[in-house]
Amino acid sequence: MNKLSYVHGAVDEPLIYSTIGSLLDKVAQTHGDREAVVMLHQDWRMTYAELADAADAIAANLLDLGLRPGDRVGIWSHNRMEWLLTQYATAKAGLILVTINPAYRKSELAYALAKVGCRALILADRFKTSDYHAMILDLVPELADAASGPLQAQAFPELKFVIALGETQPPGFIPFAHLQRIPTEQARHSLADITRDLQPDDPVNIQFTSGTTGNPKGATLTHFNIVNNGYFTAKTQAFGAEDRVCVPVPLYHCFGMVLANLACLPAAAAAIFPSESFEPEATLLALQHEGCTALYGVPAMFTALIEAAEGSDMDVSNLRTGIMAGSPCPIELMKRVIADFGLTDITIGYGMTETSPLSFQSALDDTLDRRVSTVGRVHPHVEVRVADDDGRTVETGVEGEILTRGYSVMLGYWDDPEKTSEAIDRHGWMHTGDLGTIDAHGYCQIVGRKKDMIIRGGENISPTEIENHLYKHPDISEAAIFGIPDERLGEIVACWVIPKPGSELTPERVVEFCKDHIAHYKVPARVRLVEDLPRTVTGKIKKFEMRDSEIARSR
Repeated sequence: MNKLSYVHGAVDEPLIYSTIGSLLDKVAQTHGDREAVVMLHQDWRMTYAELADAADAIAANLLDLGLRPGDRVGIWSHNRMEWLLTQYATAKAGLILVTINPAYRKSELAYALAKVGCRALILADRFKTSDYHAMILDLVPELADAASGPLQAQAFPELKFVIALGETQPPGFIPFAHLQRIPTEQARHSLADITRDLQPDDPVNIQFTSGTTGNPKGATLTHFNIVNNGYFTAKTQAFGAEDRVCVPVPLYHCFGMVLANLACLPAAAAAIFPSESFEPEATLLALQHEGCTALYGVPAMFTALIEAAEGSDMDVSNLRTGIMAGSPCPIELMKRVIADFGLTDITIGYGMTETSPLSFQSALDDTLDRRVSTVGRVHPHVEVRVADDDGRTVETGVEGEILTRGYSVMLGYWDDPEKTSEAIDRHGWMHTGDLGTIDAHGYCQIVGRKKDMIIRGGENISPTEIENHLYKHPDISEAAIFGIPDERLGEIVACWVIPKPGSELTPERVVEFCKDHIAHYKVPARVRLVEDLPRTVTGKIKKFEMRDSEIARSR
């Protein structure tokens, strides 16, 4: 009988049934003097004991504001120490942290706040060309005249507190420094009562993820989900208390907040953040000066680091492992990463936000060929099968959709039972939308996507979301968004547009219409004006033909 494409990460080691706060307290008690986190761009360092104390203070002061377990707290910022402190503080207070992409523009922020009903928003003042204060004041004009006490916002009735990072803040904003004050005894007692009652199965995080159906969906994850995924990710890399992990990836994504923070935590390893967002030179300095033993990134980041390091005599002799994920890794890139950075034990990971995130990861002793041609083998305690269009499990080596089941599968999409039931079937299988194969040895190869989601530099992009925006343009009759291969980013966004008769539309005007209205990574890099779009006999647009045409044009 032929073997079916079903794998189970059966291991003797049990899952960890713990909340994030309890795990932090345990590590602080046993490894309190170990360095936990370094934010180089802020010149800020903390041990595990200091981290636990700071998280307790912020958690108690959040409760003192009037927040209660289950309330959603949004955070809109690039990598900062306050981001990480908020992650642990909200977890301790039973609050649900809503991670908001720093690239979001005003309309995207408004959608996120309204969708999950944020009661508080913690935000930076600005980053590069994004003025966060101006955007939130435009959405919530009541802030400008707000007195002390909860906010009364007409457009966002559940939003009561806007908390500002940094030295200055406009009227109506609460300084983050207020959360860092010594809390009252009453607030401390409230925190102790809540911490005692928290359960590992309680929701702790909502992450917005783009699919193929328009607006982002809020994947809701529990303590149990992400504590265990972080732990087994660390175990696959053989993390110990002496490890120092360089983290140039963003905290708002599972890559940073789970695979870095919550992987370092149980091992009492240190997370080193070089800069607010990825900067090759800052990352190289962190690798050398902090003695980093591990490095995280998407393939485009590793390419940029190799280019920035050419001709230098940097010392990265401590490096041994890390994770490369987000898009396929070319074999030549992997060879350079091993040769130039000494990352002989680097691992490849595959997963999705909805599965906390990793379902597969390569092992330290996997061959180079395994690491570039597959995404490794199934994670501990996770089940995966490959199914055909009728939901039947296919034989090994046969292509089908990757389905995942186990502790790592999210609770569901926040306030969206219909989308949840479409994603998670009645048997508990999460339908990833990715096409792949599993061989006789359990190695998984991702070969494509069942739907047309674009993955640019590790960011999931919904074509429908961009198309819906383009249809607001008065000169656009029809638009189609699709991805085309890119050596650095994996994929980039391409766009075919049918202008309305008599219009003076140009590709440049299409791009300008997207800038400042949607996140920069969603703005089309390639725009083509056409008279018609290729279609099937039933009228469905054949995006694969458009993709092939654009690939041919770029040769």
